[in-house]
Amino acid sequence: MTIPVSGDPIAQFNTWLDEAQASEPNDPNAVSLATADANGAPSVRMVLLKRADADGFVFYTNVESRKGRELLANPQAALGFHWKSLCRQVRIEGPVTQVPEDVADAYFASRDRKSRIGAWASKQSRPLEAPHALEREVAKYAAKFGLGEVSRPAYWGGFCLTPLRIEFWRSGAFRLHDRLVYSRGGTESQQWQTERLYP
Repeated sequence: MTIPVSGDPIAQFNTWLDEAQASEPNDPNAVSLATADANGAPSVRMVLLKRADADGFVFYTNVESRKGRELLANPQAALGFHWKSLCRQVRIEGPVTQVPEDVADAYFASRDRKSRIGAWASKQSRPLEAPHALEREVAKYAAKFGLGEVSRPAYWGGFCLTPLRIEFWRSGAFRLHDRLVYSRGGTESQQWQTERLYP
């Protein structure tokens, strides 16, 4: 059975994500994020998707981390989901922008308090000076905020990838996989075009 063509690939993605949430044992919203620096050298790591809607695919991070610096220097990225329990993948490509500060504030406020303190304590992607340096930083910020509100650090925010290409992949017998691609050229205002690819 082939993947059906949908008028809205974002809705199709969310249907697959909902099904993954029911079958994947851990972090069904985990996605590999591929970036490149200003010279084009690539890097990839896992992040957690927090929203997928008409605006795009949103994730959060320390913007001073390696991925944050690369996204600011070269605001293009690719995402790769793999749901092993469902034998499915989704690949997404497009330009990246930072989410508005009020949106980042609202999401940060929804996080567990210890995660918010951790965002202050971690100098993400930079060398760790000593084995217990992170624990000391956590203790320092826990004391600083006490029982008060933990505000969002200025260096912590979100990115939104606006999809220009989305590929749905489903495993097939004898490696005869099904691949359905949605693309809309160089702008998000264009209509989605679809095509199937050889596996």
